[in-house]
Amino acid sequence: MKIICVGKNYADHIKEFDGKHPKNIVLFLKPDTAIHNTELPYYIPDFTNDLHHEVEVILKITQNGKCISEKFAHKYYEEIGLGIDFTARDLQASLKQNGLSWEKCKAFDGSAIIGDFIHKSRLGDLNSLAFRLEKNGQTVQESSTSLMLWTFDQIIAEASKFFTLRKGDIIFTGTPAGVGSVAPNDILEGFLENQKMFTVNIK
Repeated sequence: MKIICVGKNYADHIKEFDGKHPKNIVLFLKPDTAIHNTELPYYIPDFTNDLHHEVEVILKITQNGKCISEKFAHKYYEEIGLGIDFTARDLQASLKQNGLSWEKCKAFDGSAIIGDFIHKSRLGDLNSLAFRLEKNGQTVQESSTSLMLWTFDQIIAEASKFFTLRKGDIIFTGTPAGVGSVAPNDILEGFLENQKMFTVNIK
Protein backbone atom coordinates (compact mmCIF):
# COMPACT_ATOMS: atom_id res chain seq x y z
CA MET A 1 0.00 0.00 0.00
CA LYS A 2 0.98 3.62 -0.40
CA ILE A 3 0.02 6.93 1.13
CA ILE A 4 -0.95 9.77 -1.18
CA CYS A 5 -0.91 13.23 0.39
CA VAL A 6 -2.41 16.52 -0.69
CA GLY A 7 -0.60 19.76 0.00
CA LYS A 8 -2.09 23.25 0.17
CA ASN A 9 -5.76 22.26 0.34
CA TYR A 10 -6.87 24.84 2.93
CA ALA A 11 -6.56 28.57 2.24
CA ASP A 12 -5.82 29.43 5.87
CA HIS A 13 -2.86 27.03 5.93
CA ILE A 14 -1.56 28.43 2.64
CA LYS A 15 -1.66 31.88 4.22
CA GLU A 16 0.40 30.76 7.23
CA PHE A 17 2.77 28.72 5.05
CA ASP A 18 3.92 30.68 1.99
CA GLY A 19 0.82 32.42 0.62
CA LYS A 20 1.13 30.85 -2.83
CA HIS A 21 -2.11 29.27 -4.04
CA PRO A 22 -1.51 26.35 -6.44
CA LYS A 23 -3.35 26.16 -9.75
CA ASN A 24 -3.59 22.39 -9.51
CA ILE A 25 -3.80 19.83 -6.73
CA VAL A 26 -0.43 19.32 -5.03
CA LEU A 27 0.37 15.62 -4.49
CA PHE A 28 3.21 13.79 -2.82
CA LEU A 29 3.77 10.26 -1.51
CA LYS A 30 4.77 8.51 1.68
CA PRO A 31 5.86 4.85 1.76
CA ASP A 32 4.17 2.30 3.99
CA THR A 33 7.16 2.52 6.34
CA ALA A 34 5.95 6.02 7.24
CA ILE A 35 3.07 4.54 9.26
CA HIS A 36 3.59 4.75 13.02
CA ASN A 37 2.06 2.15 15.34
CA THR A 38 -0.19 4.31 17.54
CA GLU A 39 -0.06 1.71 20.32
CA LEU A 40 3.57 2.76 20.86
CA PRO A 41 5.01 6.10 22.06
CA TYR A 42 6.19 8.45 19.33
CA TYR A 43 9.88 9.32 19.58
CA ILE A 44 10.91 12.54 17.84
CA PRO A 45 13.53 11.69 15.18
CA ASP A 46 17.04 12.84 15.97
CA PHE A 47 17.41 14.60 12.61
CA THR A 48 14.92 17.36 13.46
CA ASN A 49 14.60 19.99 16.15
CA ASP A 50 11.24 21.23 14.87
CA LEU A 51 8.77 18.42 14.26
CA HIS A 52 5.34 19.81 13.26
CA HIS A 53 1.89 18.23 13.50
CA GLU A 54 -0.48 18.52 10.53
CA VAL A 55 -3.87 16.93 11.23
CA GLU A 56 -5.75 15.70 8.17
CA VAL A 57 -8.93 13.87 7.20
CA ILE A 58 -7.95 10.61 5.51
CA LEU A 59 -9.62 8.21 3.08
CA LYS A 60 -9.13 4.46 2.71
CA ILE A 61 -9.32 3.20 -0.88
CA THR A 62 -11.51 0.10 -1.27
CA GLN A 63 -10.85 -0.99 -4.86
CA ASN A 64 -8.25 -0.62 -7.59
CA GLY A 65 -8.68 2.23 -10.04
CA LYS A 66 -6.89 4.26 -12.70
CA CYS A 67 -8.02 7.52 -14.35
CA ILE A 68 -11.17 7.56 -12.24
CA SER A 69 -13.88 10.01 -13.28
CA GLU A 70 -14.82 12.49 -10.57
CA LYS A 71 -18.47 11.42 -10.77
CA PHE A 72 -17.49 7.85 -9.89
CA ALA A 73 -14.82 8.67 -7.30
CA HIS A 74 -17.21 8.17 -4.37
CA LYS A 75 -17.32 4.45 -5.21
CA TYR A 76 -13.62 4.07 -4.34
CA TYR A 77 -13.78 4.76 -0.62
CA GLU A 78 -16.17 3.75 2.15
CA GLU A 79 -14.32 4.74 5.32
CA ILE A 80 -13.07 8.11 6.49
CA GLY A 81 -10.61 8.72 9.29
CA LEU A 82 -8.15 11.16 10.74
CA GLY A 83 -4.38 11.23 10.79
CA ILE A 84 -1.27 13.34 11.19
CA ASP A 85 1.26 14.21 8.52
CA PHE A 86 4.35 14.85 10.64
CA THR A 87 6.81 17.26 9.02
CA ALA A 88 10.41 17.97 9.96
CA ARG A 89 9.99 21.71 9.43
CA ASP A 90 13.61 22.71 9.91
CA LEU A 91 14.75 20.07 7.45
CA GLN A 92 12.03 21.14 5.03
CA ALA A 93 13.27 24.73 5.15
CA SER A 94 16.81 23.60 4.36
CA LEU A 95 15.67 21.41 1.48
CA LYS A 96 13.53 24.22 0.03
CA GLN A 97 16.40 26.68 0.27
CA ASN A 98 18.58 24.33 -1.76
CA GLY A 99 15.89 23.43 -4.28
CA LEU A 100 15.80 19.79 -3.21
CA SER A 101 12.91 17.34 -2.96
CA TRP A 102 11.03 16.94 0.33
CA GLU A 103 11.02 13.19 0.95
CA LYS A 104 13.43 13.43 3.88
CA CYS A 105 11.17 15.87 5.75
CA LYS A 106 7.79 14.41 4.76
CA ALA A 107 8.17 10.68 4.07
CA PHE A 108 10.51 9.49 6.80
CA ASP A 109 9.77 6.44 8.95
CA GLY A 110 6.93 7.24 11.35
CA SER A 111 5.83 10.41 9.58
CA ALA A 112 2.23 9.22 9.22
CA ILE A 113 -0.26 8.73 12.02
CA ILE A 114 -3.32 6.79 10.85
CA GLY A 115 -6.16 6.77 13.33
CA ASP A 116 -9.47 4.92 13.39
CA PHE A 117 -11.92 4.92 10.50
CA ILE A 118 -15.69 5.46 10.39
CA HIS A 119 -17.97 4.23 7.60
CA LYS A 120 -19.00 7.27 5.58
CA SER A 121 -22.68 6.34 5.90
CA ARG A 122 -22.43 7.29 9.59
CA LEU A 123 -20.98 10.74 8.97
CA GLY A 124 -23.68 12.73 7.17
CA ASP A 125 -22.50 15.45 4.79
CA LEU A 126 -18.95 14.51 3.79
CA ASN A 127 -18.39 18.01 2.46
CA SER A 128 -18.91 19.49 5.92
CA LEU A 129 -17.07 17.26 8.40
CA ALA A 130 -15.73 18.97 11.52
CA PHE A 131 -12.35 17.85 12.80
CA ARG A 132 -9.73 19.05 15.25
CA LEU A 133 -6.42 18.27 16.91
CA GLU A 134 -5.86 18.80 20.61
CA LYS A 135 -2.42 19.10 22.17
CA ASN A 136 -2.37 18.56 25.92
CA GLY A 137 -6.12 19.19 26.05
CA GLN A 138 -6.03 22.45 24.08
CA THR A 139 -7.32 22.72 20.51
CA VAL A 140 -4.47 23.66 18.16
CA GLN A 141 -6.02 22.85 14.78
CA GLU A 142 -9.71 22.96 13.93
CA SER A 143 -11.54 23.08 10.62
CA SER A 144 -14.17 21.54 8.34
CA THR A 145 -13.96 19.72 5.04
CA SER A 146 -16.25 22.47 3.71
CA LEU A 147 -13.12 24.64 3.59
CA MET A 148 -11.09 22.33 1.38
CA LEU A 149 -10.07 23.82 -1.95
CA TRP A 150 -10.49 20.39 -3.58
CA THR A 151 -13.08 17.82 -2.52
CA PHE A 152 -12.52 14.13 -1.80
CA ASP A 153 -13.82 13.16 -5.24
CA GLN A 154 -11.68 15.73 -7.03
CA ILE A 155 -8.61 14.50 -5.16
CA ILE A 156 -9.26 10.86 -6.06
CA ALA A 157 -9.86 11.71 -9.72
CA GLU A 158 -6.67 13.77 -9.93
CA ALA A 159 -4.47 11.33 -8.01
CA SER A 160 -5.63 8.39 -10.13
CA LYS A 161 -4.38 10.13 -13.29
CA PHE A 162 -0.83 9.72 -12.05
CA PHE A 163 -0.93 6.79 -9.60
CA THR A 164 -2.96 3.61 -9.90
CA LEU A 165 -5.03 3.44 -6.73
CA ARG A 166 -5.03 0.07 -5.02
CA LYS A 167 -7.23 -1.36 -2.30
CA GLY A 168 -5.81 -0.33 1.07
CA ASP A 169 -4.11 2.86 -0.13
CA ILE A 170 -4.58 5.88 2.14
CA ILE A 171 -5.17 9.45 1.01
CA PHE A 172 -4.34 12.38 3.29
CA THR A 173 -6.51 15.28 2.14
CA GLY A 174 -4.57 18.29 3.47
CA THR A 175 -4.16 20.23 6.69
CA PRO A 176 -5.76 23.48 7.89
CA ALA A 177 -4.06 26.32 9.75
CA GLY A 178 -2.59 25.87 13.19
CA VAL A 179 0.32 23.55 12.43
CA GLY A 180 2.99 23.70 15.10
CA SER A 181 5.83 21.95 16.82
CA VAL A 182 5.59 19.06 19.25
CA ALA A 183 7.78 18.36 22.26
CA PRO A 184 8.48 15.42 24.56
CA ASN A 185 5.54 14.59 26.87
CA ASP A 186 2.98 16.21 24.55
CA ILE A 187 -0.24 14.27 24.08
CA LEU A 188 -1.94 14.67 20.70
CA GLU A 189 -5.60 13.67 20.26
CA GLY A 190 -7.54 13.82 17.02
CA PHE A 191 -11.32 14.17 16.70
CA LEU A 192 -13.62 13.73 13.70
CA GLU A 193 -17.18 14.92 14.27
CA ASN A 194 -16.34 14.89 18.01
CA GLN A 195 -15.33 11.23 17.92
CA LYS A 196 -11.79 10.54 19.13
CA MET A 197 -9.83 8.90 16.33
CA PHE A 198 -6.32 8.66 17.78
CA THR A 199 -4.06 9.48 20.71
CA VAL A 200 -0.31 9.94 20.28
CA ASN A 201 2.15 10.23 23.17
CA ILE A 202 5.26 12.16 22.21
CA LYS A 203 8.59 11.15 23.76
